[in-house]
Amino acid sequence: MTDAPPVQKNETVEVTFTDLSHDGSGVGKVKGYTLFVPDVLPGETAEVKVIKLKKAYGFGKKLEILKQSPERVDPPCEIFGRCGGCQIQHLSYKGQLDFKQKQVREALSRIGGLDHIDVLSVLGMDEPWNYRNKAQVPVASRNGELIAGFYQKRSHHIIEMDHCLIQDSTNDEVIQEVKRIAKDCGIEPYDEERHRGTLRHIVVRVGRVSGELMVILVTRGQDLPFRKRFIQELPKKFPQIKSIAQNINTRRTNTIFGEETRILWGREVIYDQIGDVKFAISARSFYQVNPEQTKVLYDKALEYAGLTGEETVIDAYCGIGTISLFLAQKAGHVYGVEIVPEAIEDAKANAALNKLSNVTFEVGKSEDVIPAWAEKGIKPDVIVVDPPRKGCDQALLDTIIDMKPKRMVYVSCNPATLARDLRILEDGGFKTEAVQPVDMFPQTTHVECVALMSRVEK
Repeated sequence: MTDAPPVQKNETVEVTFTDLSHDGSGVGKVKGYTLFVPDVLPGETAEVKVIKLKKAYGFGKKLEILKQSPERVDPPCEIFGRCGGCQIQHLSYKGQLDFKQKQVREALSRIGGLDHIDVLSVLGMDEPWNYRNKAQVPVASRNGELIAGFYQKRSHHIIEMDHCLIQDSTNDEVIQEVKRIAKDCGIEPYDEERHRGTLRHIVVRVGRVSGELMVILVTRGQDLPFRKRFIQELPKKFPQIKSIAQNINTRRTNTIFGEETRILWGREVIYDQIGDVKFAISARSFYQVNPEQTKVLYDKALEYAGLTGEETVIDAYCGIGTISLFLAQKAGHVYGVEIVPEAIEDAKANAALNKLSNVTFEVGKSEDVIPAWAEKGIKPDVIVVDPPRKGCDQALLDTIIDMKPKRMVYVSCNPATLARDLRILEDGGFKTEAVQPVDMFPQTTHVECVALMSRVEK
């Protein structure tokens, strides 16, 4: 017979909190039993109602804070706590940076056993607001009225929103104008349960340096009624709009975009730049949402790569070539590989746009393409990886260990998989010199890192 939790559902308990979880909930213990509670901070004591119990841990709801943390601030957003976009607006910005450094350090220690690694202070923003260059909001109907906003935490219930404090304010203004036109024209919002209606999502992208705007209207079917109204009225109110597109998504899915995109007006791309590198951004291009901090991230990756102008570099998850082109400014030659064909086309176009001829891009799996390059005599001095949240494929890590580059730069958006992969690479003959966290997503729990590894000569 297993031991029952020392608390009961609906019981009120007093809890002192010592940590934050990966989703920003406070972590505290009652008689050794862990409780996760939103909207409380480390160092705080609160009266908590127990609302859900599992064998090893439970969840609670804050009733009253009895002792407050000096790092607590009043969240400026009126829908914070209901909207799922931000998790830690109630924590001072210094407190957010300290939390993210601790999050990285603990992941490296707990998952990778990497206590020797120097985790540097997080590189934050001077102004940690209005940084996102892409807004994508779902559309629905409520009481017969078209609404758009963000999903409530852990649900598909839309919290209507006029202004988001982490989005570029111009994007918010464009969304409001699209909503106005759609309402005036009686365009039917998408009904997720019945899979009916026309307008599913409104997506707006802005070039933070260029100021150029792209508007993408995601529809359930081929038809977009009153498309001429959008084409006539949006650029008139916002002359910086250079592209209006329709994306067609006919599937019952949570995925925003479908496979087909039509340009209704203007260009296929808008332009932006990070540092001295210019990028063409299409409707479905992956492009970092915080370009100011992306430059900080890439400058650190470039520094860690230690390039003198002679090196051969492989970028193993090159996407549209953002890191590759940054590195190509200082490298002898950069080889980029990416599994998404459209991204490679964008990467080649971006190389031409920047008149960089010392780059080669190829479609395929890194673990297949890189050994094929090795057979052709391409031996990298530096390998750079920037994988998705799931981290590097084991076959790629084996390939990197076999190729024995002098240095490796690992750009990560997930401290847990970073810790796992660094452990494997250390066991394969590399040493982690430093890990530099960068705050790409202020007010949220997410953190990016750049890690430098060097080959240990035996």
